[in-house]
This record gives sequence, C-alpha cells and structure tokens, in this order.
Amino acid sequence: MSASTAPVTTTVTGWGRTAPTAARLIRPRTYEEAVAAVRECGARGGIPRGLGRAYGDAAQNAGGAVFDMTGLDRIHAIDADDGTVLCGAGVSLHRLMEVLLPLGWFVPVTPGTRQVTVGGAIGADIHGKNHHVSGSFSRHVLSIELLTADGEIRTVGRGTPLFDATAGGMGLTGVILTATLGLLPVETSLMSVDTERASDLDDLMARLTGTDHHYRYSVAWIDLLARGAATGRAVLTRGDHAPLDALPARARTRALEFRTPRFPSAPTFLPEGLLSRTTVGLFNELWYRRAPRARTGELQRISTFFHPLDGVPQWNRVYGRGGFVQYQFVVGHGQEDTLRRIVRRIAERRCPSFLAVLKRFGPADPGWLSFPLPGWTLALDIPAALPGLGRFLDRLDEEVAAAGGRVYLAKDSRLRPELLAAMYPRLDDFRALRAEVDPRGVFVSDLSRRLDL
Repeated sequence: MSASTAPVTTTVTGWGRTAPTAARLIRPRTYEEAVAAVRECGARGGIPRGLGRAYGDAAQNAGGAVFDMTGLDRIHAIDADDGTVLCGAGVSLHRLMEVLLPLGWFVPVTPGTRQVTVGGAIGADIHGKNHHVSGSFSRHVLSIELLTADGEIRTVGRGTPLFDATAGGMGLTGVILTATLGLLPVETSLMSVDTERASDLDDLMARLTGTDHHYRYSVAWIDLLARGAATGRAVLTRGDHAPLDALPARARTRALEFRTPRFPSAPTFLPEGLLSRTTVGLFNELWYRRAPRARTGELQRISTFFHPLDGVPQWNRVYGRGGFVQYQFVVGHGQEDTLRRIVRRIAERRCPSFLAVLKRFGPADPGWLSFPLPGWTLALDIPAALPGLGRFLDRLDEEVAAAGGRVYLAKDSRLRPELLAAMYPRLDDFRALRAEVDPRGVFVSDLSRRLDL
C-alpha cells in the first residue's frame, strides 16, 4: 500500500453531524489500490464514501474502514455526439458541469447540491426537481464497473439484478469504480424560471397536480411554521433550461458559460437560540412575503436554480455543534390526507425548519432500495437538539409506513429497523443478493448495522 493510501484513523460523520464515529480512512487512487483496500479492510469491513453529503450514517463504519473514493476522479471519455460520458466514481457533479456545459450537455439529474460524486449519486440513487419527468439518477446510468467483495471487478449493465441492488444500495454491494452516463442536451447554462406563491397546502398541491407536466423542473419551498388557514403555504419554483433565443443578443456568445457564486463559510457555531421558532418564523415570513405572487420567464444561473446553498461552504454548521436531522419521506398518490396530517403535526409541533421542500415524484425507479415512488415527497431540516424530536419523528415514521410510504435512507440517521420491510418491499431480495455477492460481510456501514441491511 502506497503512502497516499495508508489508512488514517479519523472521526467520520454525515452532513447532519449527529453521530460521529471513528474509522480508518483509505483513499485509493487506482484500481489496484482499491482492490487492495477491499481485500485488506479487516474484520469490521469497509464502506465507500464520496464527498460526505449523505446526511446520516450511510458512509460511516465505526471501528472499520471507509474508502474515500474521491481519488478516482478522472473523466475518461466524452462522446459529444451521442451525449455520454465515462468517468471515475469520484468525479463530482460540479466537475461534470464544468466540463460538459461548454459542450452543450448537462447532467440528467442533480440533487440540491452539486458536491456529490457520481458513485455516491448511484449508491443513493439521488433524485432532483425533475423526477416527475426524468426519474432518478440511475435511470441514466448505462453501466458501471463494480469492485465486489471477492476482489473482482465486474462490468454491470443496467437492468441486471446486481445493478438494481446497487442503485440505491448505499454502497453495500461493492465499490463503484466507473460509470457511463447518458446526458441531457442544453443550449445555454441558464434556466427560464417561473415563480408563484401558494396560499396553503391544498392550493400548492392543486398547482403542482394541474400544471407540473408543463415543466421539466419543479420544487416548492414550504413554510412549516405557518398554521391555521395558512398551513402549508409555499413558494413554488419551476422551470427548464433556457433556449438560446431567450438570451439577449449580447449574452449569446457566452451562452454555455458556467459560473458559480461563492459566499463566506458558515460560522463554526451559532449562539444558542439563534435558530429558534421565533427567528425561523420571522425568516419564513420574510421569505414568503418577498417572493413574487407570480413571475414568469426569469433567467437564472444553473447554480442559483439548483444549488443555492453550495455558495455557502459548510452551511451545515449553522445548526450548531449538535447538528441537524434531515427528514424526508414519500407517500403515494391517494395519500394526500396523510401528507396533510403530517404537515399539520409539524406546524403544531413548531419545528423550526427553514429548509423544507415539497416535490412530486413520477414512476418508481428500478433500484430495489431506491427511494422514490409516485406521489409526494417532503424534506425538512430540524435541529437535532429539539426536545422530544426522536419520539415525534418515530410517530411520523409509523404513519408514513402505514400509508405505504418510506423514508430516504441517504438522509436517515434514526429509523427503527422494524419499519424497514414495510417501507421497502424488495428488502428481502436485496438481502439475498447481498449475501450471495458478499457472503463474508465485507461491505458494512453504521447504517447497515443499525437497520440490519
């Protein structure tokens, strides 16, 4: 093992910073180093990790090894005619945008941050504002190279059982080394955006149901502190990639330029009480009031539309040393009453959340542990130190499971294992395939131990 891949014992945590554990961090830079790392990871096994944007404990492994895959960050080949790219698993979506946008191509799916790796995007089967149109990330993956527990490297094509177990499998079937992706053609690096207010949750759902099919991208910021007649009021933002003729003539020569603003880092901690119900309520009121009642065709940068928080490095620090829980669930069409009840309960509980979004999902994805299913998904950030939070979220989990919904494993840090099978019907298939390809349990994480995956 070279000096660059020599293990370093360090504390590892998710983006929510709630449950740090110590592990040996190994950063392979070649296939050979990756194979050696897997074969020599020890009795506590190992788990691949990208840029650390999983919110909970999915990329942690207490007492074992964590494989930092950001060293495999080469873009190997781009077919600018067919719109495909072959790249290492450690390449970030940010890097792909830098390289691909000037060529007229865009990543087919992006979450709320571009600071995720391709391997992480497949392992979590990420979704974005366009799931109702484009599905999840793995729908656009043509094939992967997967390092399995026996030290072998397999080419795994879309539609095979191993691929479907790996898409959303949280790194537990092996280490993704490369991926071939299909891309989206674009004419500019700007977005044409429509923004409008919704007066309450029913108004919001009606707007989304009635007109979402006109937009490639759609998301609503929702005020979860508003109560009474305003419960669920929201700001709805939708759009698509701007065509070249939507730009002023002077801007067309730079139509595919990719620029990203950057602001000062968030403070290491905030004074106690700054993220209180009062301050978050004031922020939510101002955010809702400053939004236009209706505005169409505004041109925005890609970074502004998709990734506004990326402009603030280490924004997760704003929740203080105690960190935060991101809770995301989905319930199907026909379960709107469940969504209404949960939104009312959150509002009545006065959870101080200013980062809360509602989206509609399209058809379910083929990954056995993929999160999306057709319906409604709500995601919210909550300070972890909020009294009684665990018990409150446990009750929401039970209601979600009873409605045939599920929580997102890439963001989870506290789900009870007995609810997992009800939420993920292909769980037994996943466990059986994992036992077949990894009989010694080489790939393991804090998440997999907690949920008995």
